[in-house]
Amino acid sequence: MPIIKSAKKRVKTARKATARNAKTKKGLRSALKAFTSKVTSSSHKKAQSSLDKAVKKGVMSKNKASRRKSQLAKAAKAAGVKHTAGAKKAAPAKKVAAKKPVAKKAAPKKVVKKAPAKKPVAKKKK
Repeated sequence: MPIIKSAKKRVKTARKATARNAKTKKGLRSALKAFTSKVTSSSHKKAQSSLDKAVKKGVMSKNKASRRKSQLAKAAKAAGVKHTAGAKKAAPAKKVAAKKPVAKKAAPKKVVKKAPAKKPVAKKKK
């Protein structure tokens, strides 16, 4: 066990980070297993999403995740699953209440600050 206060804090933060990383890795593994066991469009989306989360949290490098996503896409294509990455469900239109006209405020007057008056310089005595 460390004696120095800053070292104690590093141990504490390292434990938290380890727990957080373990949780992210567990979610990633479960999503990938779900995809490999049953290749569907939804499992493909979840697997890609979990890879993106792992990159965002620093658990996996960007290139490794990109390679894995490419492999997932290849497997999905071989299984005949169509996945549109950019397609999102259209949100239902919300009713917007009529807005009241906004009254324009008068612009604040600019305050001009004058330079401070110069002090007279004392003459040197000989």
